[in-house]
Formats: sequence, structure tokens, C-alpha cells
Amino acid sequence: MPRKPDEYAVHLFLSSGHREEVRFGQIQDFQKWYSGELVPKFDSDEFINVPIKNIQGEYMVVRPSSIMAIRVEPIFFGSVERD
Repeated sequence: MPRKPDEYAVHLFLSSGHREEVRFGQIQDFQKWYSGELVPKFDSDEFINVPIKNIQGEYMVVRPSSIMAIRVEPIFFGSVERD
């Protein structure tokens, strides 16, 4: 039986060479943000909000045109401590 991830780390790779990580509780939350905010403005130089899961009410802003790649990583919490 496959395990269900506890959350998803979304890595944004920016054209400046920087990498940012934000976390979403469910993949549907990421898909809603991706399809509702990012895709419609993919080539825009205007800022869009990127929700930060662990800090309520705080947002990161990014220009959609500067996002070169996105990696979605499932995170599993378990009894084994990882560094």
C-alpha cells in the first residue's frame, strides 16, 4: 500500500540562479495555486504571491517570467530522523 505524503516541498528555480522552497499541505493546494496564479501569468513581469505554508499570512512574491523550473517533492514524516 503506497504511503501518502505529509506535505509537498515545491522548489522554484529562478533565472537569477536562486532557488526558493515553499511547502504545501496537499498537492491540490499546489495545483490550485499553479493553475490559478502562475499559469495565467507565465510570461508576466508583474509580481504574483507565493503562499508560505508554515508562516500564516506571509507571502513571497515572484515574477512568473523569472521561474525557469519547478520541482515538486513529496515529504514523508516518519520515525527516522533525517538531516
